Amino acid sequence: MVGTLIQVACGGAIGATLRHLAGVGLARAFGVTGFPLGVMSVNVLGSALMGILLVLLAHRGQTHLNPFLMTGVLGGFTTFSAFSLEAFTLWERGAALQAGLYVILSVTLSIAALVAAVHVTRSVLA
Repeated sequence: MVGTLIQVACGGAIGATLRHLAGVGLARAFGVTGFPLGVMSVNVLGSALMGILLVLLAHRGQTHLNPFLMTGVLGGFTTFSAFSLEAFTLWERGAALQAGLYVILSVTLSIAALVAAVHVTRSVLA
């Protein structure tokens, strides 16, 4: 149990650091627009990576890496708690259309990325 917690904690630190760097990089690349592009991008990418790892780790019998990679790294990397805060903040600022668009795009694209990644990864391994 302690070993698993250490794996999750170490992975979470890595994932959170990567999330921060991605957000800073996107803000620098595109400027701060008031739209949470960094959080949305990380959620979509993280969902795709989750789909890939889901298939690869199961296919290779390496599910013992799930606590570190999936719960830790990707759990720290994807940001649905930040997503909720950003959606709420947009709504409170009176940007209801942006808030709705942000929620719909984040959820739809993240699920679509995971589904696509599962299918592509399965087809590559077949």
